[in-house]
Amino acid sequence: MMTGGSRDGRAAGGGGGGVGSFGMAVGGYDEKALRAQRGGRGGGETEDEELEEVRNARRARNCRIACLLVLVIAAGIALALVFVERARKKHHEVTPVSTLSVANYTTALQLALQFFDVQKSGKLPSSNPFSWRGDSCLSDGSDNGVNLTGGLFDAGDHIKFGLPMAFTATVLSWSVLEYGSIMSQTQQLSAATDAIRWVTDYLIKAHVSSDVFYFQVGDAAADHKCWERPENNDIPRPSYQLNATNPGTEVAAESAAAMAAAAMVFRTTDPAYSSTLLTHAKQLFQFADTYRASYSITNPFVQPFYNSTGYEDELLWGASWLYYATGNSSYLNYVTSENGAAFAKWQQYPSWFSWDDKLAGVQVLLARLQLLSPPQSTDNGVTSGLQNYKSTADGLMCNFLPQSPSAYNERTKGGLIWVQEWDGLQVGVNSGLLALFYSDYLATAKVSSISCSGDNFSPQDIRSFAALQADYVLGVNPLNQIFLVGYGSNYPKMLHHRGASIPNDGTVYSCDSGYVWYHATTPNPNVASGGVVGGPFLNETYTDARDNPAQNEAATYTSASMAGLAAGLSNAGGTKVPLSWT
Repeated sequence: MMTGGSRDGRAAGGGGGGVGSFGMAVGGYDEKALRAQRGGRGGGETEDEELEEVRNARRARNCRIACLLVLVIAAGIALALVFVERARKKHHEVTPVSTLSVANYTTALQLALQFFDVQKSGKLPSSNPFSWRGDSCLSDGSDNGVNLTGGLFDAGDHIKFGLPMAFTATVLSWSVLEYGSIMSQTQQLSAATDAIRWVTDYLIKAHVSSDVFYFQVGDAAADHKCWERPENNDIPRPSYQLNATNPGTEVAAESAAAMAAAAMVFRTTDPAYSSTLLTHAKQLFQFADTYRASYSITNPFVQPFYNSTGYEDELLWGASWLYYATGNSSYLNYVTSENGAAFAKWQQYPSWFSWDDKLAGVQVLLARLQLLSPPQSTDNGVTSGLQNYKSTADGLMCNFLPQSPSAYNERTKGGLIWVQEWDGLQVGVNSGLLALFYSDYLATAKVSSISCSGDNFSPQDIRSFAALQADYVLGVNPLNQIFLVGYGSNYPKMLHHRGASIPNDGTVYSCDSGYVWYHATTPNPNVASGGVVGGPFLNETYTDARDNPAQNEAATYTSASMAGLAAGLSNAGGTKVPLSWT
């Protein structure tokens, strides 16, 4: 770049031009003065030589100015790039949600709901879609003179564990409340409500009086030593109850949550049934709150199977669902005031939603209230409590999002949130479901973004994370392995599941003789459609084997979450959820 003068030596720009902001004059040289200054050099120099020196000096000066301008421009470009990068981080572009189609998610929804038919105990309806399943455990409860038939087996065994069963119904009811219209459009709503009712019918039977509730049927230690079809069960099935002298807050409060959530599902289609559920829910919550004790401590035999880490989250969970179902402000005060401060663990991460820990679910559920239908309350405790739930739910999403500055860092290379070796996919699927709910809450409330340590993320970003977790289950992972039984072709063929592994060919296999099928090297003769297995380890290794229950057993609660996740993703553009469920 030439900024000084022309080749004929004339001054360029006069005395005031140039880049004076850098402290450098850019006027022309006075050639006569320069000659006078150099006069002492000697008389041997000609006038032409002196002129050439002048020109060389001018050229050197021009070069310095040009170089300086180049440096200034380069610095400006670098600074602009920094600002652009910062802006990119602050305002993330909308990312593609999924490589899978709506049809993929609709199929996954249908399959996930079928798993509840696989897991049904009791006298099955004539519409039972699985020929290899039949009536089972028709004497449950007879040891205590009550009818405890029905309900669901939790996984690959034949125990009816009350805590995970109730959680299954709560999660499935939540999904129906948000995505029931999508389920209806895909002809899956009746399957979802049937599964919910199969559980709540059982919970009603189990709640024999206000302070007596049967929380388990079957001796898990004995059952786990047998390998037989549930239709051919030949070992005793004792039933266990909670009462005022043997309380169990977690199971009672979770069952209250399940019945309260289901009461809203059936409010329009069966008001009488809905009212019955709500009565039981109120009584069970009162029982849970009055006699506070962990069922794992009062009944230590559950610890090897469904050990609880505490009951405080279930109390908040149950009260939250009762507030939604009743509108009674006492339940809202319960979760936002003293109990919220004591139990909610606001601003504490990570938090993983599961049959054991409901806190992440509570945060999202009450953030929904703050976003979509905040109560008209003058109680500062309610207002600040709901704000705490909302800010904690935001933080939870920041923990989920892989690009967030506060992202949880334990993930497989394929992007699956990973916390534990046993039933690892439960965390990813449940986190995906909460993220999907929250993205739709934000979009419905017309909230454009949440802030994660200064970086902004849109509802679409959150939805993309949810899709990533679902897609991983459906085979979009480095292993190209499908973890939803019955989906595609490369799904687990040797599921750890007694009923699926033993042929229904008229031969009765006993507790011991059935192990011939446990050790068989051939695929299961029956397909337990809709089961979501435990999944890979952190290093993305997985073995499809019957003797690998940590990775290859399926449970109802994961299928419940998968059903909700698939339903919400079946609506490609996101779902405008109901502002309220009343």
